[in-house]
Formats: sequence, structure tokens, C-alpha cells
Amino acid sequence: MSMPENIVAVGAGRMGRGIAIVFAYAGHPVTLLDYKERPAAEFAALERDARQEIVETLTLLAEIGLFDGGASIEQIANRVRVVAKQDAAAPLAAADIVFEGFPEVLDLKREALREVSKQCGPSTIIASTTSTILVEDLAPAVEHPMRFLNAHWLNPAFIVPLVELSPGKETSAETLQRLKDVLERIGKVPVVCASSPGYIVPRIQGIAMNEAARLVEQGVASAEDIEKAVKYGFGFRFSVLGLLEFIDWGGGDILYHTSKYLSGALNDRRYAAPPIIEQNMAAGRIGLKTQQGFLNYEAMDVAAYRKERLAAFVDRLRHLGLTRTPVV
Repeated sequence: MSMPENIVAVGAGRMGRGIAIVFAYAGHPVTLLDYKERPAAEFAALERDARQEIVETLTLLAEIGLFDGGASIEQIANRVRVVAKQDAAAPLAAADIVFEGFPEVLDLKREALREVSKQCGPSTIIASTTSTILVEDLAPAVEHPMRFLNAHWLNPAFIVPLVELSPGKETSAETLQRLKDVLERIGKVPVVCASSPGYIVPRIQGIAMNEAARLVEQGVASAEDIEKAVKYGFGFRFSVLGLLEFIDWGGGDILYHTSKYLSGALNDRRYAAPPIIEQNMAAGRIGLKTQQGFLNYEAMDVAAYRKERLAAFVDRLRHLGLTRTPVV
């Protein structure tokens, strides 16, 4: 078995601590690097705070059933070292993967990446965890930019499986594959997206969250009923089916006609279907009905697929305590 990679999280804030927990839990040695110049007493306080937060988070995860706690909590936490900036050279030189987690300020991130990349070996993967700055705006600050990309973790990093990877024009295929492999080995689900504002999840959830707020603003429903609608309808369905899979499940033609009605009734182009929906319809890629949609169902046992998805829905009902025996 190969040795676990050495991980460095640059920035000792929430994201850095979350990433440290994830990798320490998976058996990796982690350096949580405080990259801000501080007096010794201030660093000592930060080190105690970070250590306490890591232990408390692991304790909570054990209490809610993720793993058996006990002595293993300290064992996991002890894999994380908190290091001051003046001592950064050695852990950066030994790092296999560095995650930069500085605040979302372009110049601040560029300066940190410039310094960090000089101290890392040329094959060390460097990934910014930014949620707003494109990889192309950061890559020029990195020495050997072929080993650089963005890796957007969703909070809380130690729970949410998804990590959005956004490679730049100079990112090598090897770098992307190496990081994907490591993330998959620790139980994460990496996806790849272009260098585009908002990646995947923030763009989708931004529209959904703003629309929920707009429904309250317009008096369409109470906040409490909107929350129920999301938890027991919208969220319930999409905990099993992906958004594009759901389009295929019902049919792209249904989405097209629904969108046409909504955009007209609400006099708002936000609800209009994008051209790809009409293009798919014209090509006969409607979804399950034609065995082609956004996904390909031609080689699939559709009946078995439907049964598996419905069984997953029943599991969600059990989790919510909403199953009922039939009246006979």
C-alpha cells in the first residue's frame, strides 16, 4: 500500500480546518498552515483554537454516528499539525497537495500563491478553494501553473461529498487526474467544470435561493410552507434524481411546455427554456421515452432503473417517517 499523501492547508480558517479534518480522518498527515504574520502569543491562541475545533468537530461526528469515537478522536486529531508562517518552508517542500484557503480577495490570493508555489516542489499539486475567483485569474501567480487548478469544497467540507474541480488552460491532465484520484480515495465525489463564474452548484443554488426569497417577497406562500415544499417536494426528488436526470424522467417536452407557460404567465424570461431543450426535442432526445435525453438510456434496463430509483424514494420516505401501511 502506498503512503498517504502529505496535505497542506494554507489558511487556518473554517475551510482550512474543514479540509484538515477530512484528510486526517482518511489517514493523511496534514499541516494546517497559518499564513499570517502573528506574534507568538497570538499564534499560540490560534493553534489552541484550531486544535479544539478539530477535536470538537470529530467528537460531534462520532456522537451523530459517523464513526465510533473514543481514543480514535485524539488519534485522528493528532494527524493535524498547526504551523506558523515562519515555519512554512519544510511542510511546503514536503507537500504532495496544497489547498489554498485565503479570503476571497484576488490580490491576497495571488500573493499567497506566489509565495507558496516558490516553496513547493514542481510536482506538488496546488489548488485554490476559491468559490468566486476564476482559475485563469490566479494561475499567473503560480510557478509551474500546469500543477494548479481550483478545487471548490462545499461547507461543511467534512460532510458534503462534492468537490468541484476547475482546471485552467495550463493545468495538465495528470494534475487533474491525480487530484480526482486522491479525492475519490477519501470518499469525496469530484466533478469537473470549466473556468466559469459560479461553477455548477453555486449557479444552480443561487437561482433557487433567490427564487425562494422572491416567493416570500411576493406573498406567494409563507416562509414555513416554502420550506416544506422544498424539503418534501423539490429536495426530496433531487436527493434521488439529478436535475438533468429528472428532465429525462418526465420528458424534455414537458419542461419546454411548462417553461413556455411560466415565462408567459409571469411575464419573465427567466423561466424560458434554454435553446438546448428545443434542440433535444427536434432531435428526438426527449428522455426515457426515447431512450436518449441529456443522458443515454439505450443500454439500460429501464424497468430495473425505474424500480431502483423508486426504491430509493421509499428509503427517503422511511428516513422522513412518512411511510404508511395500506388501508385494507
